[in-house]
Amino acid sequence: MMVSKNVYIHTIGCQMNVYDSERIAGGLAPLGYRQVSEPESADLVILNTCAIREKAEQKVFSFLGRMAGLKRKNPELIIGVGGCVAQQEGRKILDRAPYLDLVFGTHAVSRLPILIQQVESTGGRLVDVALSDTIQESPVYTDSPILNQISRFVTIMQGCDNYCTYCVVPYVRGREMSRSPERILSEIQALADSGIREVTLLGQNVNSYGKKEGLCDFSDLLSRVNEIEGLLRIRFTTSHPKDLSDDMIATFSRLDKLCKHIHLPVQSGSTRILSRMNRKYTRDMYLEKIARLRESCPDIAITSDIIVGFPGETPEDFEDTLSLIRQVAYDGLFAFMYSDRPNAPAANFPGKISEAEKSERLQQVLCLQEILTLEKNQFLVHSEQVILVEGLSQRMNTHETSSEASPQWYGRTPGHKIVHFPETERLSASGNIGRLKTIRIEKAFSHSLWGRPVSQEE
Repeated sequence: MMVSKNVYIHTIGCQMNVYDSERIAGGLAPLGYRQVSEPESADLVILNTCAIREKAEQKVFSFLGRMAGLKRKNPELIIGVGGCVAQQEGRKILDRAPYLDLVFGTHAVSRLPILIQQVESTGGRLVDVALSDTIQESPVYTDSPILNQISRFVTIMQGCDNYCTYCVVPYVRGREMSRSPERILSEIQALADSGIREVTLLGQNVNSYGKKEGLCDFSDLLSRVNEIEGLLRIRFTTSHPKDLSDDMIATFSRLDKLCKHIHLPVQSGSTRILSRMNRKYTRDMYLEKIARLRESCPDIAITSDIIVGFPGETPEDFEDTLSLIRQVAYDGLFAFMYSDRPNAPAANFPGKISEAEKSERLQQVLCLQEILTLEKNQFLVHSEQVILVEGLSQRMNTHETSSEASPQWYGRTPGHKIVHFPETERLSASGNIGRLKTIRIEKAFSHSLWGRPVSQEE
């Protein structure tokens, strides 16, 4: 009889890491491990790490420091570190954290069950950061009390061949490799059969899916995913502007399940800085893609990434970024201060910007985008939005005229905007989660919308 054991998985970083954590949970389930929500009740603690930003890397060692106390209380506890920092640092992490049992890299997720069994049987300390030249498949994991049971990530490719000068992804996740469409479709069908209603297809550059291997292109893959029965919505991230084709743009008006939202990272509004970043497009080329997207799908929501304070960024370059943000009028932005990363060429570039100046520029970007996002949200007031209901909000409804707060539901529009709406008796059943619901928007806020179900009013 298999002994039941507990695993706590802590994930830092991007959606790709969230997906890898799901693969980790799926791979460990046959060994008797079930997920728990607190490390104190775990027999195995896995930290899945991110190396893209310096702050994310700092969180890794802060978390490991807290785990040292647990190891002293329970010497049998197994602690493992995976992900991008593990790939980047390898054995150095074992030296820095003597209570650590295992370091495994980004390509070792499928090998993790064997590694855990080796640690359990020998008590040794292991490092596996070998990169492979083929994608290693893992079991599809559809049953977890911790994971979102409505929406799920699905990786369609891994690695990257673009070598942007600020980025470590090609060094920690390897060269670009695409999964076979049959594997992807099989995984999504299994998720849909288990009750998942929305999938987000993941890749460092989904627009180049299948090109190296001679597979179908990304727009064709989306068309095939669109046909999967039981699935209600499709999202994807991330798109590289240089590979965004006219066929891909046309899918937003052609596929009924594809959400009208694209995350199209620009990073800078200055053509000079884009060249230093090795992004392989100009400001004008990027704006042409935006124009074609809005021509094909006028109500598409567009979000982006911005890096401020890249080495050599002048005040004029930064003003180019601000003017591009105003011109595009994004629905939302993720903005970051540049930081040197190991192995990234930009770490050796001259013209470093001071931390104070980077912080000031970041605040300007965030303040500008706050205004634009609120304007975009206010434009939706009085409109009807179809949302996918995700659950009961932890917040209480304080938008009513009554001073008494009440529970409320939440979900997301196709444009990825969060909508809250009041709970009613008819909607209180758990069967409401995962349904599409039409909401008439009554109020707009900086980061969310509020409205009422149309059916309730009628």
